[in-house]
Amino acid sequence: MRYVLPESEFAPFYKGYIDKTLDWKLMEGLIQQTNFAMDFFSTFPEERWEFGYAPEKWTPKEVFLHLIDAERIFSTRALWIAREPGVELSGFDEGIFVKNSNAMQRTKTSLMTEFLNVRNATVSLFESYSDVDLMKLGTANGTSISVRALGRIIAGHTLHHIDILKERYL
Repeated sequence: MRYVLPESEFAPFYKGYIDKTLDWKLMEGLIQQTNFAMDFFSTFPEERWEFGYAPEKWTPKEVFLHLIDAERIFSTRALWIAREPGVELSGFDEGIFVKNSNAMQRTKTSLMTEFLNVRNATVSLFESYSDVDLMKLGTANGTSISVRALGRIIAGHTLHHIDILKERYL
C-alpha cells in the first residue's frame, strides 16, 4: 500500500523526501529507519568521517549533525502545529547551522548517541499525536505543511542524505 499525501500538505521542495517514505506507515518507518541509520553510521569508515568530496562540501560528520539539527527543527515545527494549528513558523539556514555546529570536534560515538536520542524523542512525539493532530496544518518557511508531512520529511531527509553519503563519500 502507498501512503500518498496531498501536495497541499507540503512545499514542492519536500516532495523528494516524502516520496522516499510512501511504502510504509509513518511510525513503522521512523522506527525501522532508526535501526537502518544507526547501522549505516556505525559501519561508516572512520577515515571518511572528516572527508569532503569537494571544496565547500560538508563532511560526513557535518551531514550527520545536520540530520540531527533538521530533525529537531522539523519535530519542533510538528509540535507547534499540533498544538497551535495555523501558526506561521520561520525557516532556518542549514548552511549557518552547519557552520556553527562544531561537528568537526565531535566524535562518531557522540553523534550516534545524539542521533539516537533525538530519533527516540521524535518517535515518542509522533506516537503521541492523534489522527486529528497529524492532519493539522501550519505554515513553515512561507508554505503550508501538515504534522504528518513533517514526520515523513524527517524520515525522507535522513534517507536522502544517506543516499548521498553512499554515492559520494564511499
